[in-house]
Amino acid sequence: TAAAFQNSLRGLGVLLIIAVLVIYLVLGILYESFIHPITILSGLPAAGIGALLTLLLFGHDLNLYSFVGIILLIGIVKKNAIMMIDFALEAQRTEGKAPEEAIFEGCLRRFRPIMMTTMAALLGTLPIAFGSGAGGEARRPLGLAVVGGLVLSQLLTLYITPVIYLYLDRLVSGRRKRHSDQPVGVWP
Repeated sequence: TAAAFQNSLRGLGVLLIIAVLVIYLVLGILYESFIHPITILSGLPAAGIGALLTLLLFGHDLNLYSFVGIILLIGIVKKNAIMMIDFALEAQRTEGKAPEEAIFEGCLRRFRPIMMTTMAALLGTLPIAFGSGAGGEARRPLGLAVVGGLVLSQLLTLYITPVIYLYLDRLVSGRRKRHSDQPVGVWP
């Protein structure tokens, strides 16, 4: 039974990578871009590091419950970035704003909804993280992973995502400009 349990835990890392790849593909289809999903997923490393550091700090192992917490965390962090990026892209398309102005306004306007949903998720999992009672010890890694990941990712995502958005926008704009400057029929 122990060997079967160990084998099931080995597949969880692959499952996590597949989940991120599927999210990337779905976002790529929705945004019709390969760049914007990278911007949206840029907050995931901070969330993962926060979850793992919190588990380490409280002396818990990475188990099935903590993996479920990390998958929940991916969804919440991704949603926060989507709110900012979606607003910025819409402002660029409809209002003709520069990327810097669009993402700045997106951060300002979406700060409150991002904080409200993050705080709701954080305060909702806090009882699980510090809960006691029947089965409380088993579920504690789930709550700790979500709480730790949300705290660190919330501190960093509001700063990291706009910067990555601007860098990737400049990269794409520079590539478009290089291709438009070349004469027709000439290979780059």
